[in-house]
This record gives sequence, structure tokens and C-alpha cells, in this order.
Amino acid sequence: MANSRENFDEIIKRNLNLEQLKIFNRIYYGREDHCEVKLKESTMTSSKDNNFEVSAYSFTAAKEGRKPRIVKLGLVQHSIVLTTDKPIKEQRDAVFNKIEKIIETAASEGVNIICLQETWPMPFFLCTGEKEEWAGFAESASEGPSTKFLSNLAKKFNMVIVSPILEDDNGTWWNTAVVIDENGRYLGKHRKNHLPSVGSFSETSFYAPGDTGHPVFETKFARIAVNICYGRHHALNWMMFALNGADVVFNPSATVAEFGESFWGIEARNAAIANSYFTCSINRVGTEKFTRKDGSEVSRSFYGSSYATAPNGCRTPSLSRDKDGLLIIEVDINLCRQAKDIWGFNMTSRLDMYAKELN
Repeated sequence: MANSRENFDEIIKRNLNLEQLKIFNRIYYGREDHCEVKLKESTMTSSKDNNFEVSAYSFTAAKEGRKPRIVKLGLVQHSIVLTTDKPIKEQRDAVFNKIEKIIETAASEGVNIICLQETWPMPFFLCTGEKEEWAGFAESASEGPSTKFLSNLAKKFNMVIVSPILEDDNGTWWNTAVVIDENGRYLGKHRKNHLPSVGSFSETSFYAPGDTGHPVFETKFARIAVNICYGRHHALNWMMFALNGADVVFNPSATVAEFGESFWGIEARNAAIANSYFTCSINRVGTEKFTRKDGSEVSRSFYGSSYATAPNGCRTPSLSRDKDGLLIIEVDINLCRQAKDIWGFNMTSRLDMYAKELN
């Protein structure tokens, strides 16, 4: 029997024979074989010792006149470490310690670009409805403790790191993704464009809608963009990153089961197909419990299930719904151009017509 925290991929694999599984994989995932990448023995040891799962898959492109443009991407989902009543610095440092081990493992596998989940150094306290009590987690995008911590790792491992944080810019808060280049330098940031005000997710009470537009960051390895959490529900948000030249769009999230798990596996996959780029969806795991000032308690449980999709619509299996995890994807960026040539979406898009209607 399936347990309530088992993910869809595990249930399917357990209940189908080999031939049935091939048919299912072809229809659901887009290919019969997941193209798993063999991991080092040291990686598996680190995964076991530090209590996180790890899996790796590849997306290849057809041979052509250009050389393959191979890039290894890493997606990290994780739970918080300490209870939310502990001092803020202790909570953050405990997460730093956990993430350092996962990033070290990713680096040993040659990961070039890694993305962490939405507001990764902190619990997602928005469900409390309280703000100033948690102000210690807000930090500078370019000089905050998270950026300094990850800058050292980026330089050490020659790795681009996407770090979604709660940004404090002269007293104004933003939900921000910081991009750090392989030399450990602050490359830039993107502020979350679309903010939910649904149930306990009333983010407009905490920070402002983004003012950075749809930046695409030219890195040593690929052109990347970040569509933060709720932005995945907006098709035009995905499209703008494509128009600005993205090869890979990360979607770092903090999403609970009652808020769209049924379409978690659909939206970023649709975006990859419609826009001919790779999408990487990251969601945190674990249950976070809070005690408000009035003594009442509230908690939220996140369902992980991070995955990646190629521009031809093929996708990976998901990480666990309840465990920390590292997902590694080896991709050939040439597949973006090839998908565009096959489907002709750019040629048939009629953006002039849409622009007229929108105006």
C-alpha cells in the first residue's frame, strides 16, 4: 500500500511490470528510459551520511554542426533544521551547515549551476501573519549573510548559485533571487513579480511586487532566469523570460499540498514546451510549526517533488515528497534551438496581435 507521503513516481514504478512501465514512461514522461546518470560512490555515501536523496538524469540533443553545449544543473529541496522558536542566527546557521554538505556533493559531480528553494535560509513564516518578529531573516541581496556564505562556495567550486532570499533594501522587503557567478561575485537579482493573496499566503502584507522585470543572466555556462514560486501560474511571466533569451528557467518555490499540488507537475512542464527552454522546479519539504504572539499555533507542510523538464517536453521523475534532496540534470543547451526549429512557436506566435489586444 502507498503511504500518504509517497510520491507518484514510486507508486507507478511499484505497480507496473517492465513493459507496462515503458509504455507509461513514454506517454507520461516523454521517453521510455529516464536516462539515469551513474553517480559516484562518494556521492551515495554523502547522501546517506547527510540524510538526503540524490538522483541524476540526462537530456541529450541530436548531433548537429555545433558542438554539444553540456551543462550540469542542480536542484536542492530541503527542510529547516531547528524549531522556529530558536534564535534566528542559530536557525540560519543550521541551514547553512546542511546546504554546504549538499552543495559539496553537487560540486563533486561537476554541477555547474545550482538553484536553492524559495527563501531557503529560513522557515516560510508568512502563515503566521506576523512580520517584525521575523525581521532578522531579511537581508541585503548583495552583502547579506546568505550571499557571503554562498559566494565562498561558488568560488571554491567554480559554480553559479541561485539563492532565493527575503531581501531587505533600506527597510523595504522583497522576495528575491540572487545570482552569484562562478567567481563568487554578485551577478544580479530578480524580485518576485507576482504575489499571492490566497488563504494564508498573503504575501502582499510582507513585501512588494517585483520591480526588476524579467532579467536573464548571462553566465559562463548558460543564460538563466528565475521565475519565483507563484509566478509559475502566469503564462506571460514564463514567456517574457523566453523573449529575453533564457536557456534555463528555475522555479524555486515554497508550496503546500492544499495550494496546487495537483498542477505542480504541469505548469513548468507546459512552460518548457511553449518556450523551448529547460525548466527546473524546486519545492521545499517538511512541516514548519510556529507559535504566534497570542499563543496560537500554526503549521504548514511542504511536498517537495522537485523535477526538471526539457524543451521537447520530456521530464524527470520527481524527488521525494518528504525528504531533503539533490536532483542533478545533465543537459545539452543545443536542444533549446532544436525544439524551436521543430515546433516553430516563435515563427507562429503572433505577438503583434496579442500586443494590440493587450493595449
